[in-house]
Amino acid sequence: MELSVLLLLALLAGFLLLMVRGQPKARGHLPPGPRPLPILGNLLQMDRRGLLSSFMRIRQKHGDVFTVYLGRKPMVMLCGTEAIREALVDQGEAFSGRGTIAVIEPIFRDYGVVFASGERWKALRRFSLATMRDFGMGERSVEERIQEEAQCLVEELRKSQGAPLDPTFLFQCITSNIICSIVFGERFDYKDQQFLRLLDMFYQSFSLISSFYSQVFELFPDILKHFPGTHRQISKNLQEVLDYISHSVEKHRATLDPSAPRDFIDVYLLRMEKEKSNQQMEFHHKNLTISLLSLFFGGTETSSTTLRYGFLILLKYPHVAEKVQKEIEEVIGLHRLPTLDDHIKMPYTEAVIHEIQRFSDLLPIGVPHKVTKDTLFRGYLLPKNTEVYPLLSSALHDPRYFEKPDTFNPDHFLDANGALKKNEAFMPFSIGKRICLGEGIARNELFLFFTTILQNFSVASPMAPKDIDLTPKESGVVRIPPTYQISFLPH
Repeated sequence: MELSVLLLLALLAGFLLLMVRGQPKARGHLPPGPRPLPILGNLLQMDRRGLLSSFMRIRQKHGDVFTVYLGRKPMVMLCGTEAIREALVDQGEAFSGRGTIAVIEPIFRDYGVVFASGERWKALRRFSLATMRDFGMGERSVEERIQEEAQCLVEELRKSQGAPLDPTFLFQCITSNIICSIVFGERFDYKDQQFLRLLDMFYQSFSLISSFYSQVFELFPDILKHFPGTHRQISKNLQEVLDYISHSVEKHRATLDPSAPRDFIDVYLLRMEKEKSNQQMEFHHKNLTISLLSLFFGGTETSSTTLRYGFLILLKYPHVAEKVQKEIEEVIGLHRLPTLDDHIKMPYTEAVIHEIQRFSDLLPIGVPHKVTKDTLFRGYLLPKNTEVYPLLSSALHDPRYFEKPDTFNPDHFLDANGALKKNEAFMPFSIGKRICLGEGIARNELFLFFTTILQNFSVASPMAPKDIDLTPKESGVVRIPPTYQISFLPH
């Protein structure tokens, strides 16, 4: 069904409810924002370029903290480095609840380590951090896993003999295999058909979640959920992955050796057994499968998308790739495997990776939070459960912290002496209590994969650098880079 027809139906349904529902109201004293219409909220302030563009335009009039109504639901927007830090760090506990993303809510439903809140989230996060550290997030162990996967990738790229290829699938494979080795206890061959099917479900879903339709769905989920649309395809895709996860859990249960847990699933099953008499237990099957889906999905798509965007940027700016390769040759050489210890001696490479993360702006509007209690913030009273969007893009492009925020420039992260410098506005993994669970492993992946690839290959594009367009294919909850061809030319 055409999106325009769905919108018309939503409008009609909205006006039918108008007499019953009336003007949207909110408790407390929310920050100012554009005046909402009954039912429609701030629909008229939304433009075709999507939610982020709309929010940034509203910011120009209402400042760094304002309220937008997505349909009847008020959402508080936080813009700029200071406002985001004040909320997520200075008042981290109050802002530690998790809001909802409408198109995936039917699958996650407040379960699992990413979308849970309160005591459930705290218990699952403590467990997940400790368990992932034991099975690979600790630097030495994860380093070996990434090094081995990087060498598998090098062998695969050599087979291409410099022919142009789309790197999407290979970058998915390498990042997914790292998280799979930790949570499922195994890695997959790049030609494993079931593995490829799961990766395709993730890639489709990641793109659909960021589509314009999904952003419209965020405004009217209670109405649009009754009609055909992208939201149903997303649920179908993620349910297929959940079915695979449930099957894997049952295989683990049947072969579990309590004296020798093999991976995240085994440790969780042992915890379930230990706490089965606890009536308030959060370690049950639903939280396990949804946590695994969150880790599998997030661990695959975020790092692989950053790699994909990163190499497109290097094709656009070949002089940057050349400087990174020069630093690799000086510090690592061409024969020794890159290690995590090398990054201290490679400030330019680190600055390039930081700038790729900043410029690619993977989660521009952030994952929504909600306040866990009535919260006073900058003179406004946010009632308990008010949802809050930290617009990470507004920090990553903050002109007070980045001289040329809309330009790719590794110097944003280098001081006058060429050393890596910290920047308070750099928050690609968010900040505070709900900072990305896999931040450590993602940082290690990006450094070791980038350096290993560029140690072994030069990169080239069939297009001239000036003709390469960095405009994302989708820009919603996440930003998806355009598809492209790249040649990996062995040294």
